[in-house]
Amino acid sequence: MTTQIVVPPMGESVSEATVAKWLKAVGDIVRMDEPLVELETDKVTLEVNARAAGTLSEIKAPPGCKVNVGAVLGLIAEGAAGAAVAKPATSSAPALQPASPPPLALPTTPAAPPMAAPTTGIAAMLMPSARKQAEDRGLNPYEIKGTGRDGRVTKEDVLGMTSSAAPTTSRPSTLGPRPRVAEEERIRMTRLRQRIAERLKEAQNTAAMLTTFNEVDMSNVMALRAQHKDAFEKKNGVKLGFMSFFVKACVQALKEIPAVNAEIDGDDLVYKNYYDIGVAVGTPQGLVVPVLRDADKRGFADIEKAIGELGQHARDGKLSMAELTGGTFTITNGGIYGSLMSTPILNPPQSGILGMHAIKERAVVVNGKIEARPMMYVALSYDHRVIDGREAVTFLARVKEFVENPERLLLGV
Repeated sequence: MTTQIVVPPMGESVSEATVAKWLKAVGDIVRMDEPLVELETDKVTLEVNARAAGTLSEIKAPPGCKVNVGAVLGLIAEGAAGAAVAKPATSSAPALQPASPPPLALPTTPAAPPMAAPTTGIAAMLMPSARKQAEDRGLNPYEIKGTGRDGRVTKEDVLGMTSSAAPTTSRPSTLGPRPRVAEEERIRMTRLRQRIAERLKEAQNTAAMLTTFNEVDMSNVMALRAQHKDAFEKKNGVKLGFMSFFVKACVQALKEIPAVNAEIDGDDLVYKNYYDIGVAVGTPQGLVVPVLRDADKRGFADIEKAIGELGQHARDGKLSMAELTGGTFTITNGGIYGSLMSTPILNPPQSGILGMHAIKERAVVVNGKIEARPMMYVALSYDHRVIDGREAVTFLARVKEFVENPERLLLGV
């Protein structure tokens, strides 16, 4: 008896995946619920577990194959004896092929013949653009038949030469760049990276995106954190960071400026009366934005715990589709990488994203005196189709006020 390994449902709007890698080889013993294969979608990487114990007897979808929900990935033979019927991965269905073929080796080409010295008067028949094109390709321009006026050699004459007449061996640097394929590495983009590229370009193409800036004096937050961090961690089992203050500040500001929490749906504006905050997380596979649900109903400790768990899931590649969908506003912290200032790109279909940055001591004027204060630049990128400039500036000013006066967040005023 054999059990099929099938592609499971992968969540809303996701019907296709790419086989990333097999965690078992043909003939390996398989335990019930043991991870067998990793699938990569345009949002997450997910594992497919064994639905029965036995032996992996056949792999029908090798790494690189694109598969749909319900497709058969492989077979599990019942019991350890199933190893006897094991087949190599190459015996799988011929219709399934890797998404892209391996790169072809470049053929060896003959060395370029030495350039013949031009005879008197020929140089005048060679157009400057043709000379440069010929030198870039390692050709002797004086051996090319010209079709221009009075037999002049043109750029088109050089470009029309067959590839066999254009040696690829290296030439002196004065003749232009030489091919350096052997020093390059070509890697196919993952589905996640492709999706990131599509969504970021979509945001630039569809939204009327602007960015407004402000700066936050972090003195009071840092003092409050230093005073209570040990007791906070002892009581709650999690460290008190800055992100919970900014989440709280954004929620309060979103309540006051609801347009920043809205989105466009066709000809309608949809105002969200709930606050699901996306928190951008950098992973080895790329940037993902898990969502902190009902942020307005959470306390500081709950926010810190949830963000920590989501971040760990992201780095481990264990995020579920539910954890990645439905956000209303996003916060990204480039400061953890040392960014001093940036213009974050919107996360469609959301209309606003807050960018946090590195904390640096700067000279500021306080009550008429110059003091060194820990300052952070903050940026709000917004969709001008939904949010007016007045609303954007007011929103960012309110975030600044709340963070600079954290007692207001604690008191809810």
